[in-house]
Amino acid sequence: MKYRSTQFLITILMAALFAGIPANACTSIIVGREATQDGSVMNSQTADGWYDANLRIIPGAIHPDGTTMPVYFGLLGDEPLPPMVLGHIPQSAETYTYFRTAYSCFNEHQLAIGESTIGQKDELKTFPGEGGAILTIEQLMIIALQRCRTAKEAVLLIGNLAERYGFLGSCANDGESLSVTDPSEAWIMEIMGTGFDWTPESGPGAIWVARKVPENHAAILCNVSRIDIVDEENPDFLFSPGYKEPAIRHGWYDPASGEPFNWRKTYAPETGPWSPSSMWVRGRLHYIHKHLMPSKKWDPYAETDSYPFSFAPEKLVSVREIIEIFRSTMEGTPFSMEENATWYIPGENRNLLKSPKATPFPDRATRELLNIPYMRPIAAKTSYSFISQSRSWLPAPIGGILWFSLDLPHFSTYIPLYAGTSKTPESWSTFEKENFSLDSARWTFLLVSSLANSNYQRGIQTLKSLRDPLEEKNHRDFLDWETEGAAFARRAEEIPREWFNQKAHEKMQEAHRIYVEIAHLLIREATIIDLW
Repeated sequence: MKYRSTQFLITILMAALFAGIPANACTSIIVGREATQDGSVMNSQTADGWYDANLRIIPGAIHPDGTTMPVYFGLLGDEPLPPMVLGHIPQSAETYTYFRTAYSCFNEHQLAIGESTIGQKDELKTFPGEGGAILTIEQLMIIALQRCRTAKEAVLLIGNLAERYGFLGSCANDGESLSVTDPSEAWIMEIMGTGFDWTPESGPGAIWVARKVPENHAAILCNVSRIDIVDEENPDFLFSPGYKEPAIRHGWYDPASGEPFNWRKTYAPETGPWSPSSMWVRGRLHYIHKHLMPSKKWDPYAETDSYPFSFAPEKLVSVREIIEIFRSTMEGTPFSMEENATWYIPGENRNLLKSPKATPFPDRATRELLNIPYMRPIAAKTSYSFISQSRSWLPAPIGGILWFSLDLPHFSTYIPLYAGTSKTPESWSTFEKENFSLDSARWTFLLVSSLANSNYQRGIQTLKSLRDPLEEKNHRDFLDWETEGAAFARRAEEIPREWFNQKAHEKMQEAHRIYVEIAHLLIREATIIDLW
């Protein structure tokens, strides 16, 4: 009986995991320090795809002169084979401690990096094993977190290394955008390849541009280029010297025309899910702008070019605000799948009632059965997500905060971790997709998401009955931690490493335990519903 029950749960999970929801499509929101409630610079990302969500903290080290480091393809965890070495580059004399995930996101100096793949024209794409490009964005993010303290430093290092060793597209062989933040600044960087046949002898192996986000603004990355005209005389822009060269070579831009060079219009594909015309992109832009600037009338079908690079939110943004956006079901917009008319069924006196199965996240089979068109929510098929806070007025170990969540944010919860944390519980770093186990935090969160979604109208209420009190407790406890940390600072004492680790273990293990309890509740509910 135990074996059959386990197999039944795995069947449920796999049906949800491989339900045909488009993957490999992350969303990032960054907020400058004058636009946040507490004055921190905020960064965030939903890692939307079947990615490595094991959270590990990799310690910094001192390296002898002449040391090299391997660079890999396959670090995302979405490949059937383990990562393979593509080459080696010189190692830095010193590397910093960083938080490792598929797209590694944070380091001990409060540097945070989020990622969102963007489209690039086919002529720019690179492929592993063809040509000489060896640096994927996930490898570049790791190198930057190991070697950099500031956002601008990270942008320049990523750009310079990609030019030297070649940028290799790993997600659909496309380009990439990064949100890069530190306690003072926020930047958006976009990087593309120079073609499958690039070799180190043929010139720079990447083109890239970056733009600083104003301190009182927020900006959004959602799988489309957000930078158009580069003001080369403005220090708020950074760029590779040859960023126009592929466009001139391929006849996409004529310098003699006198027309300004538009990065997005020149290099982005004209059609497809990664293009500026995609509703898959525009729906997210619409919802987030509508949420953070509600007084303005935003056309849900407006073109991508109608949205600004960045904007001033109408009220100061908090961590909870971004969590709310990440949990969005696109409610209040034409893109909500839960509000599709097909979900309404005759009740007593033939009044139309919403089906208890109505969900904002229907799988492909359900959508095809009920003829519900797919509309991408903010977070879809998420492996993990994070929200970071970098605070300039505090020492880095306690100034940096990483709010980390497993699985789809709508069903999950966020755990606060300080930059000074050096170890996480084993249960948060032992997920194996072939071996279901409630001893793994990620398997537990996946199971809860699947069960709650299968009977959504009731399941989400059951989940929230335990999750919401947990989150309130987490936020209260976090305020207590801040008070404890301030006491250390007043006494001019260094906060012990174990203090950070104890807080992390306490919260991560508590969340795991509560989600096991939620899973048992949802299983009992599902059994009763099926029996009756």
